[in-house]
Amino acid sequence: MISQLIKGIKEKNAPIVVGLDPMLSYIPEDITARCFAQYGETLEGAAEAVLEFNKGLVDAVYDLVPAVKPQIAMYEQFGIPGLLAFKKTVDYCHEKGLVVIGDVKRGDIGSTSAAYANAHLGQVTVGSTVCTPFDEDIATVNPYLGTDGIEPFLKVCREQKKGIFVLCKTSNPSSGEFQDRIIDGRPLYEWVAEKINEWGATAMDGDYSEVGAVVGATYPEMGAALRKMMPKAMILVPGYGAQGGRGKDLKGFFNEDGLGAIVNSSRGIIAAWKSETYKGMDYKAAARAAVTDMQADIASALKG
Repeated sequence: MISQLIKGIKEKNAPIVVGLDPMLSYIPEDITARCFAQYGETLEGAAEAVLEFNKGLVDAVYDLVPAVKPQIAMYEQFGIPGLLAFKKTVDYCHEKGLVVIGDVKRGDIGSTSAAYANAHLGQVTVGSTVCTPFDEDIATVNPYLGTDGIEPFLKVCREQKKGIFVLCKTSNPSSGEFQDRIIDGRPLYEWVAEKINEWGATAMDGDYSEVGAVVGATYPEMGAALRKMMPKAMILVPGYGAQGGRGKDLKGFFNEDGLGAIVNSSRGIIAAWKSETYKGMDYKAAARAAVTDMQADIASALKG
């Protein structure tokens, strides 16, 4: 799957993933009004508005980017209807030829992790029928239960040609409370990176591994160091845009071949229509303009 993602990055010249993390406040009133009129101010109405909003965003940018990253919590907050909207979003993105990174941050003891892996990347057998639940292409995974929690995902990756991004150094301000703690002379995130290399060696897909890492754009010096530690791992880089990351911070996340990283922007794209920069545009035009501007920003940084 990582080779497919890289192929898309090369074809579109865009190491960009759009985070489909919808909040009702991001959705234009005409969409919510129409959905509430049909379904009421209910979980169903909210989920339908989210789905319509997502489809409009995907229609606007699918030819510009190789991948999207729906964050499942933004759908779970609307209960079962929200999860249905999540699944329908995944399917719609696949129809448009996009790689779908499920931002689910799963990871638990072995049997539970196996269930999560099957739910998001694999299949389940129901009687004599093999069913595919959510069907993302790649999932984010929490490593802090150790290899027990990762191995079930590796098994599915090898069998189904899927991928994972393992949390390593996350973009949030308090990430250092644990991730930066010095363990035997090294920060914890470096120990995680070492395990990512170990896990990744068992699931290669061409020059890169199906096991990538999540490293926040808000920590560029750490990102550059981790890039050197994990030369075969794709790095998913959150924190661009609304969280403060900019193109000038990103060069160290990439390998010398210009590959090896894909940068996520969520609010900066899907809520671009609410910003001063794109004031007066409808949400789809604003999202497209934001992607184009992000692409130029990253390209300029990589040339520098």
